Amino acid sequence: MKPKQSRPHMPGYGIVAENEGAGLLAWPFIEERMSTSRNYWVASTRPDGSPHAAPVWGLWHEGRFYFSTGENSRKGRNLKASPAVSVHLESGDEVVILEGEVLEINDQKLLKALDKDYKAKYGLAMQGPGIIFGLALHRAFAWREKDFPESATRWIFE
Repeated sequence: MKPKQSRPHMPGYGIVAENEGAGLLAWPFIEERMSTSRNYWVASTRPDGSPHAAPVWGLWHEGRFYFSTGENSRKGRNLKASPAVSVHLESGDEVVILEGEVLEINDQKLLKALDKDYKAKYGLAMQGPGIIFGLALHRAFAWREKDFPESATRWIFE
């Protein structure tokens, strides 16, 4: 799936749509940071509509983000009720923000591949008690603080 790349709509931040192609980041900027990061932040919505953010460990595997959580954890309950999610990295200097919906992963072949990669990355099994989610991307945003707003980039997935 090839996303549509453009400038994000951020009124008041100096982003000029006329410079549509100049300075846009390439998709490998996202891939590299998602692959090498250790910690990720997942934002979900509580039943009362209030936000909930929590750090997780996860994997970027074949162009998709995966993470696990306890089925009865706050984020697990939130995501089972409402799968809309925002995921971002810790850095404010090299920003990556992903938005979409999570899907529970049950495919055994994929789960084995994820578990192998997770063990290599963290030294622990990914498949414990709990749910493994994969993020179906709707939008992604990225920029570098050092050359913002020129590097501000948005990808929209159809």
